[in-house]
Amino acid sequence: MATETERKFLVKDLSFKKLSEGTLFKQGYLSIDSKATVRVRIVEDKAYLTIKGSSTGFSRPEYEYEIPLKDADEILKNLCIKPVIEKYRYKLEYKGFVWEIDEFLKENEGLIVAEIELKSEDQDFPKPDFIGDEVTFDHRYRNSYLVSHPYKSW
Repeated sequence: MATETERKFLVKDLSFKKLSEGTLFKQGYLSIDSKATVRVRIVEDKAYLTIKGSSTGFSRPEYEYEIPLKDADEILKNLCIKPVIEKYRYKLEYKGFVWEIDEFLKENEGLIVAEIELKSEDQDFPKPDFIGDEVTFDHRYRNSYLVSHPYKSW
């Protein structure tokens, strides 16, 4: 079984933009359930179907498969729960760790969240200066929550 172990943080400032270039992500959800979420994502000219199970601590099962771009586009337009999440993702290496910073657009504009994927839940890691409060266990910052509760409505 594939497992994702990650921590999530708010971002204090935009200094990360000087160090990385953003890539546009579009993703929609076919299912948002406490047991599992199913999403379709388009990143540039690639598309993916991802299934994530429920979390235990910082970890949860995750399965991801590449799918045809045309299929993903049709699924996003016709089958996914609206609104579709759009964001720019910035990747930044910092002291041996890769941070992914998501700057949300449209209904979720104004929200910027950083994630770090770890090998284990007890792994220590350094934080760049732009990293703010941890929100790993706050469900409001999950992309699947933002579909039905956009950040602009908080």
